[in-house]
Amino acid sequence: MPIYEYRCASCGHQQEFLQKLSDPPQTRCPQCGQEALEKMVTAAGFQLKGSGWYATDFKGGGQKPAAKAEGAAGDSKTEAAKPAAPACGTGACPACQ
Repeated sequence: MPIYEYRCASCGHQQEFLQKLSDPPQTRCPQCGQEALEKMVTAAGFQLKGSGWYATDFKGGGQKPAAKAEGAAGDSKTEAAKPAAPACGTGACPACQ
C-alpha cells in the first residue's frame, strides 16, 4: 500500500497515511479538526539498492549466456563468420545461438 503525505491548509500540520489506492483521500486534519487536508506531492519512499536486475540473474545457476561465452574466446574467424544479427544476450532467441 502506498504512503501518502498530507498537509493541513489551516494549521500547517503534516502527516503520512498508509492507504489503499481505492481509499478516498483524507480530508479532516487530526490536529485541528478542519476539513483542510491536501495531498502533497513527495518523492518515492523507497530506494533501489544493489547490483540491479540483469538478463543473467537467476538463470542457469550463474552461467554466462552463450553469446558472451563465444565472444570471450577471441576467435576472429568465428566472429567474421557470424551474421550481424542483433543478439538479446539471454541465449533464448535464434540470434544468440
